[in-house]
Amino acid sequence: METYGVDALGALGDPTRRAIFECLARRPMAVGQLSAELPVTRPAVSQHLKVLKQAGLVTDQADGTRRIYRINQVGVQAIHHYLDQMWSQALTGFQLAAQQIARSEQSSLSSEPQEEA
Repeated sequence: METYGVDALGALGDPTRRAIFECLARRPMAVGQLSAELPVTRPAVSQHLKVLKQAGLVTDQADGTRRIYRINQVGVQAIHHYLDQMWSQALTGFQLAAQQIARSEQSSLSSEPQEEA
């Protein structure tokens, strides 16, 4: 599942795909509707949707002669899970570094000669 989140993030790295994804986050749409809202041709929108679909971020459903695309919640959850993992690792690393610095400072304080009063 971790790769799924990484693939999804990679797919959103393209500004046009991100714009398409944001449009679909507002409501499900067909290729023609997306093309009308964005400065992108229908074939280009279709290609970007293909990448988003392969990354697990969108799904589609037939509606007569057209396909309606919508956000795939599973793909969004994969990104969320991936970012949570990365954040947890970063916090753990920070905590370990802080503990190491604290131990180092404590040990240097305890090894300093004591002044007599």
